[in-house]
Amino acid sequence: MATTTPTRGADKPSAGGPGAASKAPSAWRTRLWRFDDKASPYAYIAPFFLIFGAFGLYPLLYTGWIALHRVEMTSLDQSEWVGFENFSTILQDSEFWTAVSNTFIIGVLSTVPQLLVALGLAHLLNYKLRASTFWRTVILTPYATSVATAALVFALVFRADGGLLNWVLSFVGVDNINWGNGEWSSKIAISVIVIWRWTGYNALIYLAAMQAVPSDLYEAASIDGASRWQQFRKVTIPSLRPTILFTIVISTIGSMQLFGEPLLLQGGTLGAVGGSEHQYETLSIYLYNYGWKLQHLGPAAAVAWAMLVLLLLIALINWIVSRFVRKSAA
Repeated sequence: MATTTPTRGADKPSAGGPGAASKAPSAWRTRLWRFDDKASPYAYIAPFFLIFGAFGLYPLLYTGWIALHRVEMTSLDQSEWVGFENFSTILQDSEFWTAVSNTFIIGVLSTVPQLLVALGLAHLLNYKLRASTFWRTVILTPYATSVATAALVFALVFRADGGLLNWVLSFVGVDNINWGNGEWSSKIAISVIVIWRWTGYNALIYLAAMQAVPSDLYEAASIDGASRWQQFRKVTIPSLRPTILFTIVISTIGSMQLFGEPLLLQGGTLGAVGGSEHQYETLSIYLYNYGWKLQHLGPAAAVAWAMLVLLLLIALINWIVSRFVRKSAA
């Protein structure tokens, strides 16, 4: 039988053989995997930054540019560089400081009672109640109501002549109160609208945080003889401290942006100027009057940046206070 002698190198694949074909897709897949591993996180967060850049960062920078120019609503294509003149104009305007004072007063009058009532409602809803879903929906209903609807309804409630509240107060001997034109009564009326709209929203936030508190803490406190009130003070409140700080910050931001309630307090008749004597004119109303009534966009943009600076200062104060509270608790 004839035998054949294998030639040298016959058992090795050629350079262009199957081995090279299998290595090429493997290397390509490796490079693709590395690219996907590095690029995927950026692709996932890209939509947020694109939307933020288009609707957040660009308007902020453009507002800063307008704040340094003289721009009129009637001639938006014409601008004149004035530097910090617009900021000087509003800082020397007594009406601006009145708006700052009104904003802070209304913010305190609405935020403090709102969060206290929300905390109490959340504590009640945290217990096992019949139809708990129904009650949670009920307290959230005001939040789902539009600002315009709520403000116009409360404008009828706070009417000086024939208003529902004055009619109720007449039974206890209180004469008609001019809620819209009073210095403090107007601020109280606006605060009531804000409290009515946002209490349920904050209550549900507190309720979610309360349900995340471990039940072992309550059981241990109960074994030690703590009453429900003592459990609320010693267990619930310390556990909710980060959530309470969050709601304070959010409520502060909301009070700085207060616009619809003061605008429509008197049915839109005097709300556009914040009252006959600016007694409830907020910073947002002050900005609106400068930009859309007087049509001076430069000072209006300067007011917007002043509001941003005030919010940053308030956030810094909240951060300092929260650090102090955490250190004292530790």
